[in-house]
Amino acid sequence: MSKEGQSFDYQVLSRILALTKPYRTVFILSGTLAVLLAPVTSLRPYLVNVMVDEHIMNFDMHGLLRMALLIFALLVCQVIMQYGFIYATNWLGQSVIRDLRSRIFNHLISLRLRFFDQTPIGTITTRTINDIESINTIFSQGVITIVADILGIVAIIVVMFMSSWQLTIICLTTMPLMLIATYVFKEKVKAAYQIVRTQIAKMNAFLQERISGMRIVQIFTAEDREMVKFRKINREYTQANLDSILYYAVFFPVVDIIAAFALGLMVWWGARGVISEEISFGALVAFPIYLNMLFRPLRFIADRFNTLQMGLVAADRVFKVIDSSEQIEDKGSFIPERLEGKLDLNHVSFAYDGLNFVLRDIDLHVKPGETLALVGSTGSGKSTIINILNRFYEIQKGSITIDDKDIRSFSLTALRDRISIVLQDVFLFSGSLLENITLRDHKIHRQKVIESAKLIGAHDFISAMPDGYDFRVNERGSNLSMGQRQIVSFIRAMVFDPDILILDEATSSVDTETESIIQYAIEKLIDKRTSIIIAHRLSTIRHADQIAVLSKGKLIEYGTHNELLEIEKGHYRRLHDMQFIEANSV
Repeated sequence: MSKEGQSFDYQVLSRILALTKPYRTVFILSGTLAVLLAPVTSLRPYLVNVMVDEHIMNFDMHGLLRMALLIFALLVCQVIMQYGFIYATNWLGQSVIRDLRSRIFNHLISLRLRFFDQTPIGTITTRTINDIESINTIFSQGVITIVADILGIVAIIVVMFMSSWQLTIICLTTMPLMLIATYVFKEKVKAAYQIVRTQIAKMNAFLQERISGMRIVQIFTAEDREMVKFRKINREYTQANLDSILYYAVFFPVVDIIAAFALGLMVWWGARGVISEEISFGALVAFPIYLNMLFRPLRFIADRFNTLQMGLVAADRVFKVIDSSEQIEDKGSFIPERLEGKLDLNHVSFAYDGLNFVLRDIDLHVKPGETLALVGSTGSGKSTIINILNRFYEIQKGSITIDDKDIRSFSLTALRDRISIVLQDVFLFSGSLLENITLRDHKIHRQKVIESAKLIGAHDFISAMPDGYDFRVNERGSNLSMGQRQIVSFIRAMVFDPDILILDEATSSVDTETESIIQYAIEKLIDKRTSIIIAHRLSTIRHADQIAVLSKGKLIEYGTHNELLEIEKGHYRRLHDMQFIEANSV
């Protein structure tokens, strides 16, 4: 793969150009117009040369009119071709990045959660938006445009030699200065652009994290400290942009000076040539036009090479995300219509990083329709069990089976379709309550949502809200209370009618009135389906069929509520007594 400092990466360029395959016709059209524009553009000053020498100098008014009409027709043709070229290259770029955006988002939603644990969201956003947008410049200002500029320069030089080889050689004596200035500019701007790309990724990551955690920033009055950090990042980003602007501010005047020097040499030598009749007057008139057409693409070609290079750097970053091996393996083909709900964890061990195990030799067995409660202190492994049941992460040892079939044999979609999770921290999207419940699944109709809400006792609560089921939810559900968000998640779970239900601290952080609704909802949800409940409040799980007590990733106690209370100095009994004493003291 390419490195940041690498001058060019043809492998990445070939992958980018391969994306144009569905738009081969437009790509060929762009290339054809680039080839045709070179001679058409360079013919205009040549015709001016001919018009002066053969018609103006000979006072041929009819010939002069014909040449003027020909030059006008050529100009119209050039304008039409340039319009087609610019529109085609930009259309091609936009089409490619549109497909690439869809491709990278489709890839992102299939990645393991570990990828998102290790990668800042702001960085992923930069890859998906800023970097992909930079790829567009490979087409609009990159490959095809550079080819068109090079062809144009070659065509201009050829026509210049046809008009006057002496003046051409005089003009080209300044070319080494131009090449040196262009190379220095190209290298400096490339380094500056790379810093700009790095800084914008840092800024996006910083802003995303702070905006998401703004509540914590304000609770702990950390505004001033965070502002100091942001000023530093902002200052570094601004300086990186100013450095790139400085190189432009130096380069363009230098090019103008070199072009003026070439023009001065040409006029000095050409005037002598006209006087000695070695050079035609038409060539002297046409050559300033030639020089302008020669130096204009030279002025921009270095910038276009940098734009192309930065586009390739951005493309390389995007392809690294697409090529990520963090994708969940989905080779299972079993797609059951329903599950009985028999669940077995057989000597399961798991480590998030593959080394430090957070679950050790876990053996759990749940019969169809039973309710298993998981109890333990923070970090004991309760939520980890939920993650591996849904194959958000892959276990390293042991096996997990549902209805005596290994979960790897299930289609990933089919497995998750039959399992619903109600999390402690409910995530809601901007949109209506109905859309958040159905997750925009058009197979789920409004009437089914209403029936599910009635079944778990939440219909009156929803109906009392402004606009009822069409109430507009803000991003992350910020205009709903914690309890209201929990109720929405319960309706969501009921609507999808799972065979296995997982409740993760579903009654925590809610008021007493809302908790009564949620407790009723829990009873309805777990009725006649296999359920796993994680709870710190032991009063909510005393009726569970089995209770598993975890500590530091190990299963230390297993049994019913009464059986675990009979264990003297047992971990569950100690937790129960602590909460009983605490409740009485309150």
